[in-house]
Amino acid sequence: MSKFISAPSVMCANLARLEDDLKALESAGADELHFDIMDGEFVPNYTLGFDFIRAARRVCQLPCSAHLMITRPERYIQRFVDAGCSIVTVHVEACVHPHRVLGQIREAGASPGIAINPATPLTKLEYLLPLVDRVLVMTVDPGYAGQPILPVAFERVRILRENIQYQKYNAMIEVDGNISVSNAARLARFGAEIFVLGTASIFKGPGTDFAKELPAFKAGVAVDKNLV
Repeated sequence: MSKFISAPSVMCANLARLEDDLKALESAGADELHFDIMDGEFVPNYTLGFDFIRAARRVCQLPCSAHLMITRPERYIQRFVDAGCSIVTVHVEACVHPHRVLGQIREAGASPGIAINPATPLTKLEYLLPLVDRVLVMTVDPGYAGQPILPVAFERVRILRENIQYQKYNAMIEVDGNISVSNAARLARFGAEIFVLGTASIFKGPGTDFAKELPAFKAGVAVDKNLV
């Protein structure tokens, strides 16, 4: 199987027992923690923030990735890096000058990523691809967990991967939204490498055994990838 980076979504963890879940995810072999930051304006929801990231950094060693679903993200880049994020992803739709914001992230010492909503043409990314380490393709409309995947997501990942390879860029493709075993297998086959894991994958409610769920998910994707 090609590169598979697991990024459990902290939004889906048991926030009342956050330390236990984060330590369990680290022990189970998760690669990074995905923080969905929502401001109630860019998306219709509020989630997480600087304190959750600082708390995570105190109890586990996994890299922290901030997915900023907020307006004018340039106002907060340094604060997220200072809180402990080594990866910061902003939405192309949320930035007036996204190339400047990506440079700001790099200058702050973090790895920059660009995210794109399902309704936004991939052509909006053309001049940004050389500036990023990852592209986060939303496979659902951002804002809430538990949505069905949008069928167009698979083709968007395929087209994006072909463009990245043709241009010889180094950006990895991240996917977020209903990442079940079968969906992850198809997305991996089309070129996705980083998978945001939520309620469709490893979070099964309070008391989830991540030592069982995460390896089983990875194994299932490896098998199904050869069948789709």
